[in-house]
Amino acid sequence: MKRVYGSDDRMLVGHLHEMLEAHGIASMVRNDYLGGGAGELPPNECWPELWVVETADWERAKALVEAQLGPTMTTSWTCPGCGETIEGQFAQCWHCGHKAPEEA
Repeated sequence: MKRVYGSDDRMLVGHLHEMLEAHGIASMVRNDYLGGGAGELPPNECWPELWVVETADWERAKALVEAQLGPTMTTSWTCPGCGETIEGQFAQCWHCGHKAPEEA
């Protein structure tokens, strides 16, 4: 077994687990219910983790997870629909609903 991903977001880890299973990669979520231990244990040690059962599947699983998560824009962009300046983490304009341009 080998760890592929960990996050404080249980929903995201669960989604990635289901995605790997759909691609025929046996995986499991560890620490799924360990969140109650935060405070007694370091918080990041309580995060849910996604593990592949077969180490040979790790590279493929890692590539699928990275493709699913995609790149995160860190620079602001200007909405082509209304001219509003939008922070980089958002993919859609809050003002008019226009999607971020691909080159942003």
